[in-house]
Amino acid sequence: MEQKIHQGRNVKRFREMLNIKQEALAYDLGEDWNQKKISMLEQKDVIEENLLKQISAVLKIPVEAFQNFDEEQAINIISNTFGDNACIGNPNSTFNFNPIEELKKLHDEKIALYERMLKEKEEMMVRLEKLIGK
Repeated sequence: MEQKIHQGRNVKRFREMLNIKQEALAYDLGEDWNQKKISMLEQKDVIEENLLKQISAVLKIPVEAFQNFDEEQAINIISNTFGDNACIGNPNSTFNFNPIEELKKLHDEKIALYERMLKEKEEMMVRLEKLIGK
């Protein structure tokens, strides 16, 4: 028995993971959209391909994620992979790494994160200015 992927529920999951409200998604999708339409969309089993592409562009998540993500399957894989006494990695292994390189890598990641946050802030300001201007 093949279980169908509920694309609307996947849109809702990813939207909530990104902490985006239905109203904000509706605004980003255009004037034809409102919170109620987003709510109805999230109840649909299958969503049209072109609409999934629009949502994908807004949320910056690949279309395939909405089409293929199955939460139950992910939970089954995790629960069947790790037992009660599971240990990830070898407890007797030795680690060879340069702490300075690790610090540098963390620093670079932090800078990239700050740059992404600034870009998102700029985008949010533009959206807010558009809202205020209406």
